[in-house]
Amino acid sequence: MAMWDNNCMKRESVRTTVDIPATLYRKLKEQAAAGGCSIRELVLSGVRTVLLQGQRPKRKTVKFPLIVSDGPKVNLTNEQIYEHVEFP
Repeated sequence: MAMWDNNCMKRESVRTTVDIPATLYRKLKEQAAAGGCSIRELVLSGVRTVLLQGQRPKRKTVKFPLIVSDGPKVNLTNEQIYEHVEFP
């Protein structure tokens, strides 16, 4: 799961201390072990996720109809559809 070269990280990283509540740390340790990664890797992954959330492209508004057709238009009510299609 390591995404960075360890030699590169040592030259370009900053060491810091973060106080994590014991119960949260136990969950962090369990999650890291279950995912086969280190606590450091899991914390860095979480930090990257939070930082990249603001960089996601904005959602596009969907405009209907999704598929434009030049074919004949069908105007059916729900009751008319139920007459012809079997629903469970």
